[in-house]
Amino acid sequence: MTKHQPLPDTSDASYHYRVMRRAIDLIDGAEDPLTLDAIAERMGMSPAHFQRLFSRWAGVSPKRYQQYLTLGHAKTLLRERFTTLEASHALGLSGSGRLHDLFLRWEAMSPGEYARDGSGLTIFWGWFESPFGPALVMGTDRGICGIALSAETGEAHAMKDMTGRWPKATFVEDVMRLRPWVLSAFGAQEGGRLDPAPLYLIGAPFQIKVWEALLAVPSGQVTTYSEIAHSIGAPRAVRAVGTAVGRNPISWLIPCHRALRKSGALGGYHWGLPMKRAMLAYESARADA
Repeated sequence: MTKHQPLPDTSDASYHYRVMRRAIDLIDGAEDPLTLDAIAERMGMSPAHFQRLFSRWAGVSPKRYQQYLTLGHAKTLLRERFTTLEASHALGLSGSGRLHDLFLRWEAMSPGEYARDGSGLTIFWGWFESPFGPALVMGTDRGICGIALSAETGEAHAMKDMTGRWPKATFVEDVMRLRPWVLSAFGAQEGGRLDPAPLYLIGAPFQIKVWEALLAVPSGQVTTYSEIAHSIGAPRAVRAVGTAVGRNPISWLIPCHRALRKSGALGGYHWGLPMKRAMLAYESARADA
């Protein structure tokens, strides 16, 4: 059984996510909104205990959180919290509140390096607890190059998926090497100021353009695939943008969950649509709180 490395303030959050994920299934399966008492009873907890656990994770009550989980919430986000990426790019990524808040900096590998499928590259990996369940984190000596969230897909699938992206790389388990970056990436505190969490983007040039655009979308806001296409100078490449969003290797930190269809539909998500809904609801709840 894989042992996950706990991080300050995240191991409890990971447990709370698993509780919340079960609650989502209950909420989705109900014809009408559920009361706190009804959800708690189905979860096998007292109402007070369930509300305490849930609120610590989400920042709001279960009743309020249900509003963020409705499918119509995506349309509300597009109407009220749509980010114009052209404006974000005009300001420059260095001025993005997102990069400051999450202590991120990034660089990308050259097209020639990418074409070699990771040949000659050593990628370190480890399992960690995150606010969204078990996270498989991978990184080179330059920074984090991959984060897979396995709560929906399973750990074996996550490992196969990530190692298959760079088939010629050498993979070495090294939790302690990655730990300082993961602490910063998930905002966990372990005393003192956090150093930046470097990202090392491994992808084709077009993909990296798309991922750069995603980095400009602030927490609690959303954009569309067509908006991303316009912002990178390829307005007709909406389908290709969608593919690049789906191939994002660094989930959560490169926020592909904030990309929606123009209609307001959620679209797909590589690590499962329930995860995407949970992330959007989590960010909306904390932004409002």
